[in-house]
Amino acid sequence: MASQEAVVAAMVTPFKYSNRVVLRTILGRGDGGLGLLGVRVVVGGWVRSAKEVKKEPAVVVQPDVGSSPLPQRDVSCVEILQTRIPFLRSIIRVLGGGDSYPPHREKTDIVLPKLPSTVFLQVSDGSCVASLKVVVESTIASPGQIMPTGTCILAEGVLKLPAVEGKHAIELQAEKILHIGTVDQEKYPLSKKRLPIGSLRDFSHFKPRTTTVASVMRMRDALTHATHNFFQNNGFLYVQVPIITTTDAEGFSETFIVTTLLGKSAEKVEPKYVHEIEGVSLEALKAAIKEKSNLVEELKRSDSNKEALVAALRDLRKTNELAQQLESREELHPGASLNKADEINFSEDFFSRQAYLTVSGRLHLQSYACSLGNVYSFGPRFRAERHESMKHVAEMWMVELEMAFSQLEDAMTCAEDFLKFLCKSVLENCMGEINFFSKRFDKTNVDRLQSIISSSFERISYTQAVDALKQVTDNKFETKVEWGISLTEEHETYVYILRHLIFIIGWYEGSAVTSQLLLLLTICL
Repeated sequence: MASQEAVVAAMVTPFKYSNRVVLRTILGRGDGGLGLLGVRVVVGGWVRSAKEVKKEPAVVVQPDVGSSPLPQRDVSCVEILQTRIPFLRSIIRVLGGGDSYPPHREKTDIVLPKLPSTVFLQVSDGSCVASLKVVVESTIASPGQIMPTGTCILAEGVLKLPAVEGKHAIELQAEKILHIGTVDQEKYPLSKKRLPIGSLRDFSHFKPRTTTVASVMRMRDALTHATHNFFQNNGFLYVQVPIITTTDAEGFSETFIVTTLLGKSAEKVEPKYVHEIEGVSLEALKAAIKEKSNLVEELKRSDSNKEALVAALRDLRKTNELAQQLESREELHPGASLNKADEINFSEDFFSRQAYLTVSGRLHLQSYACSLGNVYSFGPRFRAERHESMKHVAEMWMVELEMAFSQLEDAMTCAEDFLKFLCKSVLENCMGEINFFSKRFDKTNVDRLQSIISSSFERISYTQAVDALKQVTDNKFETKVEWGISLTEEHETYVYILRHLIFIIGWYEGSAVTSQLLLLLTICL
């Protein structure tokens, strides 16, 4: 018996550096914790809600009529008079027994005894969606201290069946309260129920205590573990790329500039318009656009090599994007010049040259792949682009990889396997969070994840995708569909609807396709 209890106790003490039991090891079991009945544990967390139940005073039960009467004791006259003295004294004072009217009330030291109560606490420690019901008697801890929402407690007790059957399969009967972290409930923002996440922007340190944010963080943790497990188990080497870099991997993207010059008050450096291209004017860009447009039209008429046409279209697109960026910046900074003389002198900066927050680690990964083979990186990336879209944010975590001696089909197979592995990992490790999101946001979460795991991904070429889009008559795209353009998100979404799960082939360069596909798939997930 002793050995069995030791085994059960070991099942609920996974945390090596504390005697506190993580609630997920109790509530995350298949039986809801019923297999741990009678086990003594120490749990810690914060109070999500509380309820106090007063205990009724003991009632003297009178004997039934006809039952044997209880033995009675004779009461003397002195005892009767002693019980009537306070009443007689009050009558004498009212009738003018020497005191002025109204009579002066004597203070008594009578203290009404407080009725004992039982407090039921819903305690969460952030390890799972569910909370544990902790039953605390008022003789152990003051209800006024432990009941406010947000109170931190550390309790020791025994796991038992609930006295009243409800949604909880198990509860903790507290025997000791080892620690109480009090909270001012009037100032605690989570005292109200179902607060919008946006209302907590001024209390960002409390956001992880909301069920939504906590569930997202746990799922993100599971996805991070799954990402590393997948690549480590498939022969990839994890490398770290710099966050602060002097290279712009994409060449024309908006970047965050890292500088220490603006903080030097002695130099009084004014923030001026800075761009990675020196000595470029908007007029020169417009002239280049006109020239490149003529070249594209000539290539189309001559029906020449399609590769040359694709290269010319790509060059024209980048030039147009750069011109649009410069136009918008000149609107914000009228009269701003792009000449080197007007730029900040970065030779006096910390790195002695212009530095950015990294947009992509692709260039670094390509050099690592030439030496180490298959490599991947998983870290923060930054883009200073303003988009009214949840898929474009200033800071994001991106999975990027490079594979040596692999073909495009190999890269696509890797992306498909990776996405399915993530979906399977989430279903296996985050079912509580998925059920919460299904109830609160989207009821099709589970079905969609299972469908991705069991489905086969259809693959079509870029030309096939363009031909399919050209046949669409019931929808007008913002960007005209023609061979050679970059397919936009609108195009890819429509193709997805037409052909379910599709990988577009032939428009990306080398094995870099994998990182772009993985980013797309992670965003979709």
